Amino acid sequence: MALKKNPKADLRSKYSKFFEISLITSLALLIVAFKFFPHITPEKKIATDTQELFNVEDVQQTKQENRPPPPPKPPIPIEAPTDNVLNDIDISSTELDVNANVEAPPPPREEKEEEPTYFVAVEEMPEPIGGIAAIQAKIVYPEIAKRAGVEGRVYINAFVDEHGNVTKAVVLKGIGAGCDEAALKAVKETKFKPGKQRGKPVKVQVSVPVIFRLNN
Repeated sequence: MALKKNPKADLRSKYSKFFEISLITSLALLIVAFKFFPHITPEKKIATDTQELFNVEDVQQTKQENRPPPPPKPPIPIEAPTDNVLNDIDISSTELDVNANVEAPPPPREEKEEEPTYFVAVEEMPEPIGGIAAIQAKIVYPEIAKRAGVEGRVYINAFVDEHGNVTKAVVLKGIGAGCDEAALKAVKETKFKPGKQRGKPVKVQVSVPVIFRLNN
């Protein structure tokens, strides 16, 4: 006799029904969860840490100098072997010949005398005896300068020694037409009061102006 399955105990027939019920239930729970709990975010954790302080120092930039290479060491002299033998040297006679002609020694060289040093500025500068008027009185106006109408001022640098004499004179600034030579001659012929340094007469160079002016 064949056994028949009870239709109430057949689970396959109710499979689709239970699947639909469970699917509807899960959807309902999901909708309720999104409605009442829309935002679920984890708590933010703030990490705290101690900050280390450090000082920044300025490092001075160094400049690398390109030094020249050291000079090479001199080679050490090495004595080379040689087969040459020094020959005997004949020493001439050392007897003095009285009758022999001896050349006279050369004359001694004359040493040049050093030029004396003249001061440029001292406590008391040299002054012409009689003033500038004494120099102007010795001026002979050149005829060429008269005809050309040359006028002006000539500056002479006079070198006055400790006795008041003019040992040398040069033109610092001239006007030409023979006036420079006339000024030089007048200054050289003038006697000066010597310059003094600490009360002692010394050699001094002084600038002297000489005026050339035509009388109309």
